[in-house]
Amino acid sequence: MVEDRDIEAASESHGTPSPDLIRAISDALGGNEPARAAELVRDLKAPDLADIVELLEPEERIQLIQAIGPAFDYEVLSELDEGVRDQVSEALPNEILAKAVTQLDTDDAAYVIESLEESDQKEILAHLPTGERQAIERNLEYPEDTAGRLMQSDFVAVPPFWTVGHVVDHMRESDDLPDHFSEIFVVDPTFRVLGAVDLSRILRSKRDIAVATIMNPDRHVVLATEGQEELARQFQRYDLMSAPVVDASNRLVGVVTVDDVVEVIQEEADEDMRALAGVGDESLSDTVVEVARPRFWWLFVNLFTALLASAVIGLFGATIEKMVALAVLMPIVASMGGNAGTQTMTVAVRALATRELTAANVARVVFRETAVGLLNGVAFAILMGLIAYFWFGSDRLGIVIGTAMVINLVAAALAGIFIPLALNRMKFDPAVSSTVFVTTVTDVVGFFSFLGLAALWLK
Repeated sequence: MVEDRDIEAASESHGTPSPDLIRAISDALGGNEPARAAELVRDLKAPDLADIVELLEPEERIQLIQAIGPAFDYEVLSELDEGVRDQVSEALPNEILAKAVTQLDTDDAAYVIESLEESDQKEILAHLPTGERQAIERNLEYPEDTAGRLMQSDFVAVPPFWTVGHVVDHMRESDDLPDHFSEIFVVDPTFRVLGAVDLSRILRSKRDIAVATIMNPDRHVVLATEGQEELARQFQRYDLMSAPVVDASNRLVGVVTVDDVVEVIQEEADEDMRALAGVGDESLSDTVVEVARPRFWWLFVNLFTALLASAVIGLFGATIEKMVALAVLMPIVASMGGNAGTQTMTVAVRALATRELTAANVARVVFRETAVGLLNGVAFAILMGLIAYFWFGSDRLGIVIGTAMVINLVAAALAGIFIPLALNRMKFDPAVSSTVFVTTVTDVVGFFSFLGLAALWLK
């Protein structure tokens, strides 16, 4: 019997699962009450159930799926975080995964089984009808993060000489059409895309009109080997709802829809944000070891850059000993430069990712960022100069920190724009590598300019 508080918890769990619901499911599974656990999630949609599966302990995830039984919506597997999805896929029997694959679109099916051992993949694919097996194998042939891996192999294609009536009859009588589609592709005998027709246009046209006369011949196509980031950029640039995918011979092999591209845009944005912070491709479901290992190496690199900055400070040890105020103020110069460099770097990295920063406008962007650095540098130089004067009663100290502030903010602007550009030119991901170099530049320039000027002017 499901308690009232459990039903209430379940009803409140749409969108974000409530702690009460997670606790109730965990208690039911731990108390060997699978029917009760299944009842708690009975009315949840696939994305909401996927959130719950991710929040459960690894062994509880499989128990819940088994408790739901035949009513389990296999769409949940395609909604799971990659780490959780891999754990669940490896734990479930291959015959269950084979059943899941038959109920998913080809792109989602490939996503579910792509990380399995090759022997498991073959066993699962062997359970599928020939057509479905070939479609999924075609997806798996393409590298991850490409249009070929994202595409759905189910689509509707017709020759240009067919009439609207012929197309309508074909859609009514055929049993192997996709469940959902909004456009029909027009192809020649070699399956090269000639154009496309929206279903709305088909419905508004008379039966005796030839498809060739109402198709859109300027249909945007994408290569199956196109990277998903570039694919997302094309969808955004050309306002696409879907796009036919062609192979190296320009033959139609699938279609990518906007719902898949929205997920790509979110993934790329999350990836860039994590990379800038040096946390890598991790998720909340990862273990301590899985999270600590990549963070350690990033911090290890940062340790050497910090030692470089410390070495610069060591060059002016005698000067710092003579005037304690330098030790108090020098972190301000480095910190301001680091923040300014991060601002410019973030703009540059994002502009490179979206192809907004190109050779055509790079000079203008560099000039703008340098001017911004100079303007902010002068403003904060005046502010910090006054603070240093009233704090320590030294006009020379105010001039030193003000000058150092201008130098470092200009250097931060230049580093924030040129370092991502250089890394991008050398085929390195600027989102991953820029932060450590920009921080090093601002620390070294900040400390060297401030302490060097102090050594010259404050003798």
